Amino acid sequence: MDQILRAISKDGSVKLTCVNLTGAVEMARNIHMTLPTVTAALGRTMAAASMMGNAMKEEQASVTIRINGGGPVGNIIAVADHLGNVRGYVQNPAVDIPRKRSGKLDVGGAVGTDGTITVIRDLGFGEPVSGSVELVSGEIAEDLASYFAESEQVPTACALGVLLNRDQSVLQAGGYIAQLMPGAPEDTIGRLEANVEKTGPVTDVLANGGLERLVEILMDGFDPEILERDSVGYRCTCSRERVLSALGGIEKGEMTNMLQQDKRVEVKCRFCGKAYTFTAEDFE
Repeated sequence: MDQILRAISKDGSVKLTCVNLTGAVEMARNIHMTLPTVTAALGRTMAAASMMGNAMKEEQASVTIRINGGGPVGNIIAVADHLGNVRGYVQNPAVDIPRKRSGKLDVGGAVGTDGTITVIRDLGFGEPVSGSVELVSGEIAEDLASYFAESEQVPTACALGVLLNRDQSVLQAGGYIAQLMPGAPEDTIGRLEANVEKTGPVTDVLANGGLERLVEILMDGFDPEILERDSVGYRCTCSRERVLSALGGIEKGEMTNMLQQDKRVEVKCRFCGKAYTFTAEDFE
């Protein structure tokens, strides 16, 4: 079962969010039929969105992460609700590029670095708030840390990972976001950096010890308190009513032409692939 866990140090100087999103990323792979490198890129973005969404407690709130680095994968979008349930979309799911010399998937090469990472927070009322920074590596975790530092002035350590089986299915997926609170002493900064260094690949820790082990390593010496644990998953919010409402924004003449040609309009949700069919009677 996919889960998010949030913790804070006893003195309140460090907060940590970590997620195991293996099931949701595997569902996204099946929906979009992604090849390995794209699975990793989309999965990392979904894990980041899930953790950021979970930090927003308004019931109608959501977080959207949009990445476009100019690479062959194109746009990557992940949207999470206030609990951390998430859905994702990638423009070009069948991108296949050579691995790095180390044998690891070249996510940065697929995503590219000639573009931006944009974070949009919507509280469910008023205008959404967005921030955007240039991509640093296209590996997504570094880019998200850069976003927090530049756009929100919050020192952040972030790791995101997706590990695949030989059959390309998702063996492990997740990550963590560790942040220093205002006024954190210098020794706290050094200790957190040391903990991050000894954590190693996040997917290895998740596979061998789960979220509890991540907290144990990253918050070593901080006397952490577990604040919350939530179950999360892949969740699309599309519905026939929402799709019909969106189609209502199409210019009347264009819609008439579409109906005259095919007698119906079919729309597929880009997040879950569900198809909705509408006839002239629906629009009337």
